[in-house]
Amino acid sequence: MSFKKLIPPLKDTMAHKGFDEPLAFQKQILSKIKGGASLFAIAPNGSGKTTSMVISVVQRLKSAFEDAPRALIFVKDKQAALALELEFNLFKRGTDLRVYCAYEEHDIDIQRDEIYTGTDIVIATPKRLNRIFFLNGINLNKLQMCIVEDAEFLFRGHHFTEVTRTPESIGKCQYLIFSTAFDKRFERWKESFMYNAQVINAKSLQ
Repeated sequence: MSFKKLIPPLKDTMAHKGFDEPLAFQKQILSKIKGGASLFAIAPNGSGKTTSMVISVVQRLKSAFEDAPRALIFVKDKQAALALELEFNLFKRGTDLRVYCAYEEHDIDIQRDEIYTGTDIVIATPKRLNRIFFLNGINLNKLQMCIVEDAEFLFRGHHFTEVTRTPESIGKCQYLIFSTAFDKRFERWKESFMYNAQVINAKSLQ
């Protein structure tokens, strides 16, 4: 997908940042994401995975809508959540999309109330997302995109199990997993809620 096909606010942002053409890996995944495919996007750092994810979410959602989030992004910790929020704030300029971060180092009741008031994109650690969900503090019925950023962190602690629980609570959804390597444990997801997912590996494109 060419950047020329993006919505006007995104095109303006890409031009302002000096991004004229997608990187090689982005050319392979952006059109597939836009088409609604679920993907395991496997590539080294610097390949444009995060930028691809951010512009794909903004392109898909376009503007604020109702109260329930339509995109959920799992990250490893508070620092990763806040860094990703900054990226979204850059790329969503010119839209009214709402982004919210949920992580352990914050009062859970406040987070639950703030999410309830309405947001489009939730960036969350798996543990905090699950706690908020079990407190009936987030409605996942409207999700269109469920994403894991830098998925290597899933295999430390109980993160993999916590993220695996989420699809049990949502309906049809696009799943995007961004990682530097394909872990064999991802096969469990391919056999269940990601059974139609494509694996796009930068190594195979060289």
